[in-house]
Amino acid sequence: MKLRRRMTLLAVTIAATPLALASCTAEWKPGDRAAEGRAAPPELTVTPVDRAKDVPISAEVGTAVKGGRITDVRITDDKGKQIQAEPREDGSAWVPSAPLQPKRTYTAEVTATGDSGATTTRRTTFTTMPKSTKPAITSTLYFADKRTYGTAMPVTVAFDPPIPEEARADVQRRLFVKTDPPQPGAWSWVSDGSQVYYRAPDFWRPGTTISVRAAIEGLPIGKDKVGDEDRKATSKIGRQVALEVDNATKQMSVFRDGKLIRKIPVSLGKPSTPTSSGKMVIMEKHEYATFDTRGEPNGGYVVDVEDAQRLTWGGEFIHAAPWSEGDQGNTNVSHGCTNVSSSAADWLMGVTQVGDLVTFKGTEVELTEGNGWTAWNVSWDEFVKGSALPVPAGLRPAPSQAPHPGAVAGGSPAPVPSVQGG
Repeated sequence: MKLRRRMTLLAVTIAATPLALASCTAEWKPGDRAAEGRAAPPELTVTPVDRAKDVPISAEVGTAVKGGRITDVRITDDKGKQIQAEPREDGSAWVPSAPLQPKRTYTAEVTATGDSGATTTRRTTFTTMPKSTKPAITSTLYFADKRTYGTAMPVTVAFDPPIPEEARADVQRRLFVKTDPPQPGAWSWVSDGSQVYYRAPDFWRPGTTISVRAAIEGLPIGKDKVGDEDRKATSKIGRQVALEVDNATKQMSVFRDGKLIRKIPVSLGKPSTPTSSGKMVIMEKHEYATFDTRGEPNGGYVVDVEDAQRLTWGGEFIHAAPWSEGDQGNTNVSHGCTNVSSSAADWLMGVTQVGDLVTFKGTEVELTEGNGWTAWNVSWDEFVKGSALPVPAGLRPAPSQAPHPGAVAGGSPAPVPSVQGG
């Protein structure tokens, strides 16, 4: 059964023609130029409906106009304070810049102007619901404020518990991304609903500023849960860096701005604990880390490592492994991680960024969906199929070819609390 939004209250369409004109219709005669030139004001519909109660704090002011355009929206609370809001791109609603407060009364005054200059103004007053007692779905925004990320950085929001399929469209409508300079993009859900990714068809352009808002606080999700809180961040995209690891040669190729700058010998996962093949994204960087695999399959050890870069939630890292330097370039001996020399690991830490793409090929197993930020591990055509909302027409076609990891630029479980690897 399709989920209905609680905030989608009965809309009231206001008649375009003032009531005083209703009796004039019968007296109009052909040739009456004053009547012919009289312009009807636009028809305007506003939601929530006037005097609505128990409106979610995630409410938006819906606006629909016929015969004109919205020219002014003013939202105030019951103390007269103006509420900042921004219009949706399609003009269907104005979204408050922060969640509304529970058990408060708000007034929205909306004006629409027709092509002739005639205006219609409507006012609606509504009261928000008390603070919800329903369990909250925990959200995590993997896009921090005031950082610099690699050109493959997907905006990732994770949910615990996962979002059921019938509620994903409502959640996705409350996820906002702005880029400067503008670059189109789309959201795509991991099949189990635990993560949703936003990316462009190609890599982000270096220097792009990305602003994100996951505005789900108080949002009804399914029948018995609500969103936990609003999360915002604005960061920039840095230089173009990509890594490519080939199991056949046991070599890592490092690209910067599309040019090969270094090759590094590696030792990957041995046959019993193989490294995954696929497109990964650097998720974390640690100068020092402790891998504790006690209780894990094929684990049972604790080891301190330096210069570790996380690639998957399952514990695949690139890290310094001085104990395997004799095997690097010829034999796989790790527990799934990518072993490099201490000097190479230190050098990589100075070159890479969180958000850089790392591509592995030729290993015994394929990367599992959602094991890390796997937004790039599918074609663009497959990626947009994961959207819970229609994708704009201009974004539907696939790029002519998948971007090469070294090309210049033009989601599963919540993160484990302890660092794992091998």
